[in-house]
Parts: sequence; C-alpha cells; structure tokens
Amino acid sequence: MSVPTPDADPFAIFTAWMAEAEASEPNDPNAMCLATSTPDGWPSARMVLLKGLDPRGFVFFTNHESRKGGQLLANPRAALNFHWKKLRRAVRVEGTVEQVTAAESDEYYATRPRRSRIGAWASRQSSPLGSREELEAAVAEVEARYLDDAVPRPSHWGGFRVLPQRIEFWRDMPFRLHDRRVFHAQPGGGWRSETLYP
Repeated sequence: MSVPTPDADPFAIFTAWMAEAEASEPNDPNAMCLATSTPDGWPSARMVLLKGLDPRGFVFFTNHESRKGGQLLANPRAALNFHWKKLRRAVRVEGTVEQVTAAESDEYYATRPRRSRIGAWASRQSSPLGSREELEAAVAEVEARYLDDAVPRPSHWGGFRVLPQRIEFWRDMPFRLHDRRVFHAQPGGGWRSETLYP
C-alpha cells in the first residue's frame, strides 16, 4: 500500500492508489466528482470518468456544449474528488483547466464503441428533451448518416485536462483521526507537501 510521504511524487501515489482501486472497486474505480462553477459563481458538480493521466494532469471527455463544458470554457477552474469506499480512501484535486489537443480527442474518441460515437452526435447534452422518442429519432438519423464504422468526432466533443495546483490524499483512520497529506504545486516546478489535521 502506498502511503504519502513528504518527498513523494503525488502523481506516483495517485497511480498506485488507482491501481489498487481497480483491483478492489466493483464498478468504475475511475469515477470522480467534477465540480465547476456557473458564470455567477454557483457551484455545480456531477460524476464523470477519468480517461487519462499524464505528468500534466487528469483528463476526461465531454460535449463542450454541455452545461459543464460551457462552465469550463467560461471559467477554466475545477475540482475533482475520487472516493474509493472499499479502500477507505479519497483524493481531492484542485486546479486550472485546459482543452486537450484535437489529436488527443481523436485518439480517445476512436476507442469508444460505435453506439457511443453515434450518441456524441445525437445528444444535445444538457438541452431540454421533449421525449425519449425524440432522442431515439436523432440516434437513428445519425446511424443512417454513418452506415459504416467510421463515425468522425464532432467538433463540439473533446477532452479537458485538469492541471492540479493542489492534490490531497485522505486515508480513513480509527476514531476519525484520519491521515491527510496535501501537495501544493510550486511556481518553479515540483511540489511542497504538508500534513493536515483530520
């Protein structure tokens, strides 16, 4: 089990914790709560799936015209929260947000099942839907347009990367005397860490 220490690399810790979660969590160990804010400052949160991790940050994909997409484009700051109940652990991430490159979005989009690629075209995500039949008709129209497996990525669909400024690792401990270590990104590179009271 990886235990955060002052000189550790938070990305290495997260990778080890994610590997343990993948071995123990029954469903979607990569599920995370994504928090954004509306233009007038109201918090807004929902569950999404982590689809990539690199030395720069945490990557997920969505419709840029969705509610969360619009919020991120207007205010490119976000927070993430991972909670692995069986492991009694959580990770909190706060940072700025950038769009991933078109090539990165294309690469991930190509791995999605055909029906999911169809859905990216058919769903006007977060817009009011009159009926289920309306959605099914939109899906049928897109399927008729793309008869083979080559369903291109819509220009309004792609990835975001959260560039962490703060990463906190939380471990459940007896009597609610939990273990909390937080890493702060430093302007010149690297991380500063400290232990927090539970």
